[in-house]
Amino acid sequence: MLDSAARLWRDPDFRHGARDMLGTALGIGAWGLVTGVAMVKIGLPVSLAVLMSLLVFAGSAQLAAMPLIAGGAPIWVVWATAACVNLRFVIFSAGWRPYFAQQPLACRVAMGYFSADLNYVMFMRRYPEQRPGPGQVPYFWGGVVVNWLAWQVLSLAGIVLADGIPTAWGLGFAGTLALLGLTGSLLADRATWLAAGVAACAAVAAYALPLKLNIVVAIAAAVAVGIVLDHMAPAKERA
Repeated sequence: MLDSAARLWRDPDFRHGARDMLGTALGIGAWGLVTGVAMVKIGLPVSLAVLMSLLVFAGSAQLAAMPLIAGGAPIWVVWATAACVNLRFVIFSAGWRPYFAQQPLACRVAMGYFSADLNYVMFMRRYPEQRPGPGQVPYFWGGVVVNWLAWQVLSLAGIVLADGIPTAWGLGFAGTLALLGLTGSLLADRATWLAAGVAACAAVAAYALPLKLNIVVAIAAAVAVGIVLDHMAPAKERA
């Protein structure tokens, strides 16, 4: 196992994936810092906050669930909210399936835990053709390791230093800006611009929905637009 990890660490595609994520590490870390502070501010004991950071590892779901926990909401409401916010990972999993379906189950489970929004964006930008190929697995791990470390180090720092860091700093918005910047770099043609525009409009129009379901609505709208445009394109262009 150690030999496999050492070979992976030395792989040039692993280093490439790590370098690609370094540019967003500061934004991800800022998001993690705010999440760590927020967990303690709502009254979670430090031990439970650390456990939540390490096991859940889902900033959007954590931020959505914490006010419910603080308000004494039923556990099923907390679970349902977190599940709805994380439904986008079903889309990510479907996108990654052509690349990693042949990997062992334990490896795919580990990939599921470490995967994140920006890693998906980076990976799809580097490997737009949906088929397995050399370098994909090391590249994936290089990116997610940097993402995980950036998140956890700053999240744990936020937990420890919560009393001295005001949440009003709004550092988490840096993570949102990093994601927006990467998303903008992927808008290369009419189809991607249209899907992104529809998703943005759907998210705003459905903002009043409970449990942050507007995120799910936006994802579904973008996927639907993408499917329609794909079927409308000439057969030669689809190929």
